Amino acid sequence: MSSQYIPCTLQTCPIQDGIIAYQPNLAGNGFLLGLFALVLIVQLYLGFKYCTWTYSIGVCGGLILEVVGYVGRLQLHDDPFNFNFFIEYLVCLTIAPAFLSASIYVCFCRMILLGSPALSRIKPKFYSTIFITSDLICLILQAAGGALTATSGGRTSSAENMRQTGINVMIAGLALQVVSLVTFITCAGDYILRCQKKQKTSRHVAEAPTPRKCLLTCLTISTFAILIRSLYRTAELKDGFQGKFASNETTFMIFEGAMIAVACICLTIGHPGLWLGSPWKLRTGEVDTEFDTIHGRT
Repeated sequence: MSSQYIPCTLQTCPIQDGIIAYQPNLAGNGFLLGLFALVLIVQLYLGFKYCTWTYSIGVCGGLILEVVGYVGRLQLHDDPFNFNFFIEYLVCLTIAPAFLSASIYVCFCRMILLGSPALSRIKPKFYSTIFITSDLICLILQAAGGALTATSGGRTSSAENMRQTGINVMIAGLALQVVSLVTFITCAGDYILRCQKKQKTSRHVAEAPTPRKCLLTCLTISTFAILIRSLYRTAELKDGFQGKFASNETTFMIFEGAMIAVACICLTIGHPGLWLGSPWKLRTGEVDTEFDTIHGRT
């Protein structure tokens, strides 16, 4: 790394001395920036049109962070030695998917309410409570780790120790996010299998309508895309910023950029306002009462 007293530039220092060992590609990162900005505009329009606030806040929050993060990567193209640009990209792109997964949890909860809530092993509203709480903890850990990393500029031993501590905290947040996503996939998969089994054994249970199948498909693709991305980012941070993952932009563009792009596009194509319409505003109280009655609770 360069001396803390003589700032490095591309003319005076090799790229290997940068915070990341490459210049972010302008075309690739610019494309993702434009894509996320476009999807954000569409999400804002759909959110206002259908009043899906609990869903739209999470998706739009994640998209805003994606836009800011890729602005940071474009800035790193011109100055890969700038610590502030690095933190801008690192923190924003690390925490953004937590907002997206929160919207997935909210949407799946609402699908249970509109479908067969009695077949869920978990009271529908608890899907949102449990998994969004977990998401919030992930977010706090990742943000705290980012804050520690952001305040650890310099090459002193204490600064490097603080930076590593920040990275470890971010890894913990990402690992918890992976656990949360896997748990959610398990619970959601169990509910879907129970619904399918009920449809096969009972003449009185109607097959899920096509719009809900399309919405479920989009949620499924989004969830697995975010999971793949979270596994990659955990490995990347654990390997270090000069490791094989962090030093390979192609890997980053596939497992970070492309995965989150797929998730955001699916969350837009599968916007609940498009597929559910007014039933999105269904009151949960009546469904909770039905759930308690069928399960013999008081």
